[in-house]
Amino acid sequence: MAERSTPLWEVFIRARTGLAHRHVGSVHAADATMALQAARDVYTRRGEGLSIWVVPSVAITASDPSDKDMLFEPAASKIYRHPTFYEVPDEVDNM
Repeated sequence: MAERSTPLWEVFIRARTGLAHRHVGSVHAADATMALQAARDVYTRRGEGLSIWVVPSVAITASDPSDKDMLFEPAASKIYRHPTFYEVPDEVDNM
């Protein structure tokens, strides 16, 4: 008998003190609504989350680690992409 599998969803949570969402894990759920509920139940038990994103795992495309030189080496020659020589004014809270 063929077994139907429930889709896998990747969970990202924005903490109350944070500015960005971070990946916290995965849940299995039939649809996005159920994935949000499962993510809430599993990953925000203490109410630390401000926002939850769920993304179907099949929608994520990742680079191959063996391609790191091709993907990331060209950026090393463009120093203006690195914020090492910028001064941030004191009145700027979050950047």
